[in-house]
Amino acid sequence: MRISGGEARGRKLKTPRGRRLRPTLSRVREALFDMLAPRLEGARFLDLFAGVGAVGLEAASRGAAQVVLVEAAPRNARLVQENLEALGLADRARVIRSAARTALLALAERGECFHLVFMDPPYHRPEAILAILELIAQAPALLCPGGVVVAQHDFRLVLPEAVGACRQVRTRRFGDTSLTFYQLHGPQGGA
Repeated sequence: MRISGGEARGRKLKTPRGRRLRPTLSRVREALFDMLAPRLEGARFLDLFAGVGAVGLEAASRGAAQVVLVEAAPRNARLVQENLEALGLADRARVIRSAARTALLALAERGECFHLVFMDPPYHRPEAILAILELIAQAPALLCPGGVVVAQHDFRLVLPEAVGACRQVRTRRFGDTSLTFYQLHGPQGGA
């Protein structure tokens, strides 16, 4: 697995042995970042369920000002940190070893907000997407005005049009994978 764009383009990421992770395919990452390109430069990017950090590290490589990568598995979190250091991106990215919900609550308590939030929970846990959207809808300051939440999921999963103030604005399918985009509607989101 390699970074596909930006200053670390072509650099290889360390990955765990075995097949316990389902990394975001490079063609899906490239399409995602093509869609996010106008919003990425200088953005604060949150990568939930980071795995080895391919998406968050790609964001840092492509110009995000700050990236937070959240990964609960200790082994994977170590790999994210190793990849971060190997790519020379440690000055603008950090790893939080925690469950996504716990990390979001802590980030909200510290008053951190993000322009872009990406989540890729295990496909056998689709309820995690709804739980994260509900939490963002309840703590809208987590999402900077005009911010976007992107959920990667199995294409057979049909996500709701709205979860609280989070409204679906776009879905794109790539083989067995779909990316669904949400924005906050109302005073905070402005959409």
